[in-house]
Amino acid sequence: MPASGAVTRSTLRQQIADALRDEVLAGRMQPGEEFTVKQIAEQYGVSATPVREALVDLSAQGLLDSDQHKGFRVHEFSVDDYRSMVEARSLIVDGVFRKLVFRGAHREALVSVRRRAEEAARAARSGDLAILIGYDLRYWRELGALTGNTHIAEFLNRLRVQGWVFAVPYLRDLGEDDLCAALWSGHEELADALSRGDREGAYESIAEYNAHGLRWADGLKP
Repeated sequence: MPASGAVTRSTLRQQIADALRDEVLAGRMQPGEEFTVKQIAEQYGVSATPVREALVDLSAQGLLDSDQHKGFRVHEFSVDDYRSMVEARSLIVDGVFRKLVFRGAHREALVSVRRRAEEAARAARSGDLAILIGYDLRYWRELGALTGNTHIAEFLNRLRVQGWVFAVPYLRDLGEDDLCAALWSGHEELADALSRGDREGAYESIAEYNAHGLRWADGLKP
């Protein structure tokens, strides 16, 4: 169950959704874990209505499953699901690159992306999973936003969150050396290629990233 905490930002509905998503990403709510609206409402000290709305939102994002009689449970993604996520992400990122590389990247905005890249890469190399997830999501969200299309940015972010939800339970069982080896740290190289307008370099970077993720997934126990 999630830790309690005061609601201090955004709408109550969004606050609860964000808090629960963070609990799942942190591995504190495990795949298959069940809970009810009443339990979450009591945990946060709020009414049932915003909790139910938040849980419905997370279900629509594919992070929770709804059962009319049992309430909700954290969705369990399979290795095949993850492979499909990688394929879908690849297709979306290809479209993002076409706007950023083929039509000229937004170099000033990429300065911010480069800062996210530095933090994400540093966290990956040190095996700091919680920090990595936060910066990785911001990194890709900002890249997606550069297309000027909110639907692309939101869908890419959803896929990335789902990918992390799948990966976190496995990654948290690894020792430090194995964890560092499992994490991709090429954020800076990709950001630099985009800043240079280097089409080939950007595609090589993302191809290596996808291959890295698939090799890791193929090594998981069935």
